[in-house]
Amino acid sequence: MARLFSSEFAMKLYGIPNCSTVRRARAWLETRDIPYEFHDFKKQGVPEALMRELFHLLGWEALVNRGGQTWRKFPEARRAQVVDADSALALIRENSSVLKRPILDRDGQYQVGFSEENYGAFFGE
Repeated sequence: MARLFSSEFAMKLYGIPNCSTVRRARAWLETRDIPYEFHDFKKQGVPEALMRELFHLLGWEALVNRGGQTWRKFPEARRAQVVDADSALALIRENSSVLKRPILDRDGQYQVGFSEENYGAFFGE
């Protein structure tokens, strides 16, 4: 499968800078001197190719944060329209804050969300 980005960095972290979970993930990486490139969904948008790849690998349901404030702010009728990958992508385009985050891409291996335990296992700690 083709790489979605080319960079001097081995990893790319996708998210929203003011998200507390993204800030914790960034701090975890930086404390360990793990280099990464940051992709800001608010400034740079949500790459459709990445979403399609993750939908294929993980299922669209794994990426829509149905427990978050953004999801709850949508009217019930709008939430009810999210039934498949295409409708999930449309919602994500409408408001990228509905995505679970951060998304870490380490050479085609992905972590969605952040916990110290999961990142530790992902990096072999």
